[in-house]
Amino acid sequence: MLAGDLTVAENIALGMPPKGKFLWRASDLANRVEPLLDSLNMSMDLNAKVNTLTVGEKQRVEIIKTLYRGAKIIIMDEPTATLTPMEVEELFNTIRMLTKQDYTVIFITHKIREVMRIADHVTALRMGETVRTARICDVTEQDIAHMMIGRDLRGLTRKEKRLGDAALEVENVDVLKSRKRKAVKDLSFSLRCGEILGIAGVEGNGQSELAEALNGIRPISRGSLKILGKTATHLTTGECLSLGVGYIPSDRIKEGLALRMSVMENLIVGVHRAKPVRKRGILNWATARACAEEIIEKFEIKTPDGSEPVGNLSGGNMQKTILGRELNRKPTLVIACQPTRGVDIGSTEHIHNLLMDVRDNGGAVLLISSELDEIMELSDRVMVMYEGESMGILNADEISESKLGSMMFGSHKEEAKE
Repeated sequence: MLAGDLTVAENIALGMPPKGKFLWRASDLANRVEPLLDSLNMSMDLNAKVNTLTVGEKQRVEIIKTLYRGAKIIIMDEPTATLTPMEVEELFNTIRMLTKQDYTVIFITHKIREVMRIADHVTALRMGETVRTARICDVTEQDIAHMMIGRDLRGLTRKEKRLGDAALEVENVDVLKSRKRKAVKDLSFSLRCGEILGIAGVEGNGQSELAEALNGIRPISRGSLKILGKTATHLTTGECLSLGVGYIPSDRIKEGLALRMSVMENLIVGVHRAKPVRKRGILNWATARACAEEIIEKFEIKTPDGSEPVGNLSGGNMQKTILGRELNRKPTLVIACQPTRGVDIGSTEHIHNLLMDVRDNGGAVLLISSELDEIMELSDRVMVMYEGESMGILNADEISESKLGSMMFGSHKEEAKE
């Protein structure tokens, strides 16, 4: 909700400038803002352009902007979704200072560990209804999980890693964000069948552009790419699909689904030109419906039936529709971008097990996620990206939250491990 081309001061005062000032400077705002900053132990350059700030700094501007307007109740909706571990700690310190000064904070999240750390009371919602409200000292993480999904979590099943041939080989790849600006710079790594390679990093450090380039959506300006041993540097999305690539985009609304079309129509995308869905150039709707119903049952998609517009489903069921469509083709390589963003913990557990099944059955998964817990739980190896470059690749036994957090800020670089 910030205007990137304006300064911090201009964003804070937007629509509510210092009284009695027709023309004003950042210093005119300081008398109002500095006491707020001091009370929260924050520092802030009021003259800095917002588009030069980190995600955590932008979030602090939002908080000060809210307090400047006299708010006493602050609602934070998934505030840690794009923060590094260190930025999360800073946010939690700010929240604690706010509550000590009699501000009320409503903290909306699906991350149970964060609820246990920061909340005084917790209210669990399921299907739009309140399940229970309790003091945080009276519940455990398992209690909250049960409140949210109505059952205990089953956990992740994982087989011993058995590596196969190279599924993905990326060598000295550059990808442009704009005509003159690189989003990915001289990136090299490989991914073998039978493993999950996680890519961690604060959003906006080239992960999305990399995923698009690997799937033929965005051109590779330099370097080479191989998928399952075949040169794929300049292939289209359809050609990548035919090689055995499954793609789960980061934004299911804009990139993953046609919201006005039915669940069935969304599920047959990608196989609608092939037998048995299409015969002699004609779409066989009876076969298409049967295929869709099979996927709906197999992937536990909650929908009245296959004719329901996919836009009417919950976020978790939209995501499972994409997973079902992509994984039902049995791809050898799955590029999964933010696969559990905005979904409940029950759906998250289901999606994690689906991705692990790909790996256990000899496929390869490139997991791009801003959720460190997800990266650490699923990955056999982790590569950290910062400003379009690799900060190194860690094996599972080397991964720690503090080490990943440091690498995500670019302050610690590891030698890549194949």
